[in-house]
Amino acid sequence: MNKTPETTETSENIKFMQGNDVCAQGALYAGVEFFAGYPITPSTEIAEQMAMQLPKHGGKFMQMEDEISSLCAIIGASLTGHKVMTATSGPGFSLMQEALGYAVMAEIPCVIVNVMRGGPSTGLPTHVGQGDVNQARYGVHGDHAIIALTASNHQDIFRMTVEAFNFAETYRTPVILLLDEMTGHLREKVVLPEPGAIPLVKRLRTAVSNGVDYHPYLPREDGRLPMSDFGEHHRYNVTGLYHDMWGFPSEDPKIVYGLIRHLFDKIENNIHQIARFRKYYLKDADILLISYGAAARSALHLVENRRRRGEKLGLLELQTLWPFPGEIIREACRNVKFTIVVEMNMGQVLEQVRLSVDTPEKIFLANRIDGELITPTDIRNIKRVIQGKGI
Repeated sequence: MNKTPETTETSENIKFMQGNDVCAQGALYAGVEFFAGYPITPSTEIAEQMAMQLPKHGGKFMQMEDEISSLCAIIGASLTGHKVMTATSGPGFSLMQEALGYAVMAEIPCVIVNVMRGGPSTGLPTHVGQGDVNQARYGVHGDHAIIALTASNHQDIFRMTVEAFNFAETYRTPVILLLDEMTGHLREKVVLPEPGAIPLVKRLRTAVSNGVDYHPYLPREDGRLPMSDFGEHHRYNVTGLYHDMWGFPSEDPKIVYGLIRHLFDKIENNIHQIARFRKYYLKDADILLISYGAAARSALHLVENRRRRGEKLGLLELQTLWPFPGEIIREACRNVKFTIVVEMNMGQVLEQVRLSVDTPEKIFLANRIDGELITPTDIRNIKRVIQGKGI
């Protein structure tokens, strides 16, 4: 994992902020130029901050009629050369899936923030949940790859928002930022980095001036695809159909195969560059906790509390959920007695962890699905049950 750049704390850059507001600040830091969205609890504060702050930075804000049009609007703005973002929650994220698939197929950089709540359907609008992990990966129909990031504290919300924009531009893909109601609405200290402290990835534009020689879907040797701002120097086709290097629809099996391999490989083959995580006390741990988002706060509290009592617990906090960091999980689980996955759903990450390790029978779940934050006591009780079985 890349180290977080150190930022000098001053009275100007130390803030006490809500998580959703921190996300908006991270987007501004990353250079967002256009935001389109529709109000929905518990993400609305992001749109409110964008409406107030984005025009001050030379950007544009639009409130759309629904979530479908919101994602379609930022897709269009991205094609014209701008860094873009939208924000929503579960029901709105469901409505965005068709446009999300289009952005995957047409390789359009954009950032979608999903501040998770209880579901399905209207569910628990004002309560915490982490039930959209699998939707982020599999909500779009057809074979595809996706990048989905998350964070448990405000400093990391800022950083992972910036990372989301960097990944979107690097891999020319939509990136999903999976926050949750608790981290989105919690207020805590954050140190806003100074300009330049976190490197930013700029849009890679083509150097080809001749329209005949520009191939909008021909990767360079490093895998990146230079873009041309739509409506300026080059005319090219953008479609959700399988297409050739010029963007024109094709049913040629070789072209179809090559495109879907490219869409997969540019992400799955770069998992070590995309994987973000935090390790706590893993060197001597004999019991491992794996968690993410708000649930990781409770997991870390338990680890540090039991450490003071002589118990060797460790925590692996995932910040990249997709592509799933299976090798990192396998290595972390190798020498521990057992592993507890801590999350607020029915075990969506649990199943991925079990698929990643050699001893899935030693992987257990500590969860809550009732709209309440999982507590250190909840996790400790599961740990006692496991130890009571003699494992």
